Amino acid sequence: MNNQPSNSMSIIDWGVTPWFLMLLLLAPLLLLFWLRQIYPTRRLGLLAGIPMVCVLATPWMPPTYLNVVVAIDAIVVVLAVLDLFLLPSGRGIEVSRTMARVASLGGKHVVESSIDNRSSRPLKVILTDDAADSLKIEPPFHELTLAPGKRTTLQYWLTPHRRGQFHLECLYAQVRSRGGLWLRQCKLPCPGELHVYPDIKQIAEYALLARTNRLNLIGVRKTRRAGHENNFERLRDYQQDDNYRHIDWRSTARRQKLTVKQFQTDQSQRIIFLLDCGRMMTNEYDGLSLVDYALNSILLLSYVALQQGDSVGMLCFSDHIHKYVPPSGGKHQMHRLLHAGFNQFPSLVQSRFDEAFLYLSSHCRRRSLVVLISNVIDQVNAEQIQGYMGNLIGCHLPLLVLLRDHRIFESADNPAQDPMVMYRSAAASQILIWRQHVIRRLQSTGAFALDVFPEQMTSPLVNQYLEIKAMHLL
Repeated sequence: MNNQPSNSMSIIDWGVTPWFLMLLLLAPLLLLFWLRQIYPTRRLGLLAGIPMVCVLATPWMPPTYLNVVVAIDAIVVVLAVLDLFLLPSGRGIEVSRTMARVASLGGKHVVESSIDNRSSRPLKVILTDDAADSLKIEPPFHELTLAPGKRTTLQYWLTPHRRGQFHLECLYAQVRSRGGLWLRQCKLPCPGELHVYPDIKQIAEYALLARTNRLNLIGVRKTRRAGHENNFERLRDYQQDDNYRHIDWRSTARRQKLTVKQFQTDQSQRIIFLLDCGRMMTNEYDGLSLVDYALNSILLLSYVALQQGDSVGMLCFSDHIHKYVPPSGGKHQMHRLLHAGFNQFPSLVQSRFDEAFLYLSSHCRRRSLVVLISNVIDQVNAEQIQGYMGNLIGCHLPLLVLLRDHRIFESADNPAQDPMVMYRSAAASQILIWRQHVIRRLQSTGAFALDVFPEQMTSPLVNQYLEIKAMHLL
């Protein structure tokens, strides 16, 4: 038997193991992740898995087998290092974004991004836009190859699911190395601003139905106006949808412009909306808050009132005054109302009705229809609303709109025999009875009140306005 030592040496004889080599390899990788935003790709992971699989067979192999494993490790390391040096820095990429500044809630918003490759070689990149959680990007990312010295234009869509002002700071790009083993995360500055307004499709729908005399399809009733043909007020320019029977042909021939007669019932009257943005309006239904439903109804009624020649204003408040739009008429008032309400959101604070009504009394002295949109679930808020709305009677015409909570009505209508369910149903029924007493007490003082579900609020509100206008209560 030959007991002489073998001349071949394994890696163990050097005091180095494959696991130690792997740790040495991971150390610079962690530095790359932290300092340079460089990450390995799946291809590098598969390539590094080859020596790892070979290591698993070490217990059944001769000692010299470890030399083969180390050689494979060295080859992988050399390939990874060479490809790392070929990884572009991303400094030669310049981007710009083109889009409209205004978008509608829930609508697709077209965005075009231009990418310029200022470097001298082609780049493989994955590009995505900087967007908040409330902005959905379709498609979410683009994978493309940028030709050297060329510009590439991308088109994608943003779908906003929340109103408000959004700041888009940059575009994110992942630049791949030539061998595809590494990628670099680049943050490309590209500031932009997007204002998301409530969806105003209902206004276009109302205008179409008004022209075709089918407003009953959305629940708007016709109202008979007393004195419509007798109380002449003035002449004015013809507007779309005016009754052709009111055209004054002599004035039209003299002015060379279509002129219509305006009657007393169309005189300019004033509507002021008080929108509560406090804790009572934080409830949500079908993904929208009560403030969202209130704004949609306010915009439609504002459009109807402006078409009637009235003036419209709005006051948004919670524990302080958020925004005030003075009453005014004309086409530009709709834009003012849209801009004032698009970034109003409910917050968990107690609403200061005293500050809101004090601000109203100091800024609006002419008789107006004051529409307060809120909700009540406790006696304190109910007494405040009753007191302040009652004080308006005489100088203004108050209209209170209370928004119902679906959960309370569902609990009250639950016929289950479970004792806990019955107790909950009894409590919900008691709240509904109390709400009716609040409304009746307010109506007994001479004010108007509506108790509606938020998604069904628009038609009753428009009908109430038309009835008030027809009865000359303003």
